[in-house]
Amino acid sequence: MQFMLLFSRQGKLRLQKWYQPYQDKVKKKITRELITTILSRKPKMCSFLEWRDVKIVYKRYASLYFCCAIQQDENELLTLEIIHRFVELLDKYFGSVCELDIIFNFEKAYFMLDEFLLGGEVQETSKKNVLKAIAAQDLLQEEETPQGFFEDHGLG
Repeated sequence: MQFMLLFSRQGKLRLQKWYQPYQDKVKKKITRELITTILSRKPKMCSFLEWRDVKIVYKRYASLYFCCAIQQDENELLTLEIIHRFVELLDKYFGSVCELDIIFNFEKAYFMLDEFLLGGEVQETSKKNVLKAIAAQDLLQEEETPQGFFEDHGLG
């Protein structure tokens, strides 16, 4: 996988993960072109498309589009399964994930993606293991900011 993008029906980018090096200018251009292309497609159209020298695999869940770019020789159905597994993980953690969950907890979404995929390849197939790692991270985060820390410093 070369990259994964999450964006809304309005075309707002919510999450992006690049597994190949691109310049920022090129990333923005790719993102803009893909969002426009995918949003202009009809719902009954195929979720795979040939774009430049890669294959694009995308799936819409509620108001979010999950989009991945893969090499020509990679399996599109496997990529759809990867997207679906990521959505299942998000659903399990957030309890029926929505766009607002991604907006307000983007660091959790990125952490979950990093636990699930490494370098564009599936690192952990077990949902239970990924969610355990997230729970451990949540515990660490709670320990680092003790209760009352913000109030003590006049921030709460």
